[in-house]
Amino acid sequence: MDHDKERQEITLIGRILSLEALLVLMGLLSLVSGITAHDALRLLLGLLILAVLALFIILRRRRRRLNMLAGQAREKDQNHHA
Repeated sequence: MDHDKERQEITLIGRILSLEALLVLMGLLSLVSGITAHDALRLLLGLLILAVLALFIILRRRRRRLNMLAGQAREKDQNHHA
């Protein structure tokens, strides 16, 4: 049962990473096409996509770090009371 759950988590992580890669590609293509065509809308759209994606990555790393620190504090607290 745990093996199935791990497999589902891996496929979910793979889907999320591929979605992020697709968004980066879309942002870069929009940015490049906006620059080459001198189209401000496509340029701004590319910048917006990349900025929002960078913000999401930063927030996810921060949340992961905070969860890791909280887990270490709980583990330390459990070891202290044992």
